[in-house]
Parts: sequence; structure tokens; C-alpha cells
Amino acid sequence: MTPTTSTPTPAPTPSADSATAAARRGLRDFYEDPSVPVASGTPRSLRQARMLAAALGPATAGARTVLDIGCGDGTAAATAAPLLAGHRLVGVDWSQDALRRAHARLPYAIRGELTDGGLPFADSSADAVLFSEVIEHLVDPDGALDEIRRVLRPGGHLMLSTPNLAAWYNRALLLAGVQPVFSEVSLRAIHGRPGREVVGHLRLYTARALREFVTAAGFEVVRLSGAPFHGVPRPLRPLDRLACAAPALSSILLLHARRT
Repeated sequence: MTPTTSTPTPAPTPSADSATAAARRGLRDFYEDPSVPVASGTPRSLRQARMLAAALGPATAGARTVLDIGCGDGTAAATAAPLLAGHRLVGVDWSQDALRRAHARLPYAIRGELTDGGLPFADSSADAVLFSEVIEHLVDPDGALDEIRRVLRPGGHLMLSTPNLAAWYNRALLLAGVQPVFSEVSLRAIHGRPGREVVGHLRLYTARALREFVTAAGFEVVRLSGAPFHGVPRPLRPLDRLACAAPALSSILLLHARRT
């Protein structure tokens, strides 16, 4: 019998979907680590809460449902709660460790994800979404805003905060050839920039980029404000608070948008 030969089958190459799934698994493990910070600073949480309270109005006109998506340990929602008295505030996070801590601060803390099946809420079921410093951690921010838009009623409010790539000190650092604050090149250690904490930032926005991104996702930007960053060295904090008057230079971007 004459032997036959066969052409070896090439090994499959990883698809974009499998690479994305692997990245999500790695981030999931990262955020389940109790040592990873999951809370935003109180000053910016208060500023964001005041913006939301003004948009919703008092609960005497009817209780509204507010979802704090990516609630972490519940600090931001707990800070907002006194300003949102009478409204229903629901914390949502994918991290079981964060939810255990959030339960101590919030009456409702539910496990949910912006991807892999979506949030456990019906279409147009929420009046407002708090999205406090979450978007910079996401592999797929486009899908996240699509899912937020789905659960918001038409005209519903999105209160989004995120670090500003173009913060006043980052502009100076880049001119000096230093990696900007908030940016990270590794989940294991800080390289090339000031700071000590690794927090898992994947994407950073300037004020202009954030406006364009949110508008393209089907929202109308109502207001863009600035907030200070607790990590700024104490002698520079007055300057950081002053920069809040010009959101494009501020440390943190606070955006209020409405679903169109």
C-alpha cells in the first residue's frame, strides 16, 4: 500500500473575541482582589450627587430609580443617598467582594455586568445611572454605554465621572516625557509615572473625547464639570481645586447626559 501524506492543520489563532474574553477574565480576577481600591473620593462623589439631585428633583414629585453601576464598596452611592432621599438607589457590581462591602452601606446591592448577558433590568426601567469612574476600566466601553442606554428611559440621566487624561499636571508631565497620572501600562506595578497604586485603568479620556464618545452613543450632553483628585500632593491641592473651573484642565471629568 502506498503511504499517504496529509497536510498538517495549522493551529488556530486566537480570535478577537477570545482575546477580549481572556482580558475580561484577567480583569475579573484583578477586581476580586480585596486590596484593589474600589471607591472614589468623597469630594467628587458629592459634586456628582448634587448634579443628579438637581436633575431628578425632590422625591415628592415621585420616587425615581437610580442605578449605581460599578458601585464598588457602595461609598459613592452612600454619599449620594442623603441628597437623593426618597428615591430608589440600587448598587450594581460584578465583584462579589465589592458587593459584600456595599451591602453594609446600601439597602440594595445586586450582581450585574454590562457585558456577557447584560444588566438584570428591563428596558427603560431606570430614571438615572451613576457611572462613577468605571468607564476607564472597561475593555468594551461602547457596549457598556449601549447597555446603559437600554436600561434608561428616554430622557433618563447619565452621571458619568472619569479621570482626565489632559489634567493640568498631565500636560506638564508629558512635556517632560513622563507617563501621565491615571494611565497604566501594567496590572502588576507602576511604571514611568507618579503614584503607587495600580487600579486597572485601560482607557482615558480628554473632555473633548468624552463629549464626542457619549454623544455618539445616543446621549445628549447637558453639562461637563470638573472635580479635584485626592492624590494630588497637598501643596498643589488649591491649584487643583482652581482647575475645576475649567473642566478641560481638571483632574476628574463629571459629565451629565440624557438619553435621546
